Amino acid sequence: MKPGLTISRVLPAPVEARAAEGFAARFLAQDGAFDAAAFLAALDGAAAALITPADRLDAAAIARIPATLRVLATFSVGTDHIDLDAAKSRGLAVVNTPDVLSFATAELALTLMLAAARRAGEGERIVRARAWPGWTPTYLLGTSLQGKTLGILGMGRIGQALARMAQGLSMRVVYHNRRRLPPEQEGGAAFIADEADFLSAADVLSIHLPGGAATLHWLNAARIARLKPGAIVVNTGRGTTIDDEALAAALASGHLGAAGLDVFPAEPAVPEVYLGLENVVLLPHLGSATRETRTAMGMLALDGIEEVLAGRSPANLVA
Repeated sequence: MKPGLTISRVLPAPVEARAAEGFAARFLAQDGAFDAAAFLAALDGAAAALITPADRLDAAAIARIPATLRVLATFSVGTDHIDLDAAKSRGLAVVNTPDVLSFATAELALTLMLAAARRAGEGERIVRARAWPGWTPTYLLGTSLQGKTLGILGMGRIGQALARMAQGLSMRVVYHNRRRLPPEQEGGAAFIADEADFLSAADVLSIHLPGGAATLHWLNAARIARLKPGAIVVNTGRGTTIDDEALAAALASGHLGAAGLDVFPAEPAVPEVYLGLENVVLLPHLGSATRETRTAMGMLALDGIEEVLAGRSPANLVA
């Protein structure tokens, strides 16, 4: 008999096909807000479940998970939507999807850097509104990234991939981490241990921090003040790491030149403070949103589930 697997959202077709073939799969196909009650009810008799970062399972929800469930997979690298301590106390294995989304997310960070620097969002809105007055030598001037310094906050797999891309644009790359990486992982990027020195060096700051209390509003007014006048801020990590009021104020005042944001603290809501600003590019959490990457994420999640159910410890085991 195939093990039961409950899947909370619609996934790429190849992933759903594999799930249907290998498991007694239940597809909830939830849209919009996560219905925890419906999800928990669909776990009856299941050995595994696959959720997404939009599906929050706190300690109370995990306490209601049936004893049959052995493994919980998340369609993400981050696990801040899962109470890992509660899962551990239940003996519930948790697997995630590392590595396979690093390039796509770095690619999106680079997209935001370019769009913010070259005022692409503003220009696209002008064209759609039929408000383009025509070409002139000084119209809608942006800034080139060539020769600029990219500061990467959080030099994990995504940050390392972005560093390689940025060097292809003739950018200098510096990074700030809890600790310095081995030279073979730095790829020519320079480590700056002092936070203030790191911030003041960056023409573009790209944030790749995890969520949680330790990084809440890391980019606050005091740190923004240390950035160069005209600097660009990009965030493809977690929306909670930025103080939105402080960032919007710096964009409105002109201290910061532009920003590109793919993540927000209470998605799908976008902070109102950004909506009236022309110098911020806003995207709906597209970091890993390529067909190739999302399919690979689903396959890796299923790999982890199968390994746990076979009594093995997969490489993507979180807890």
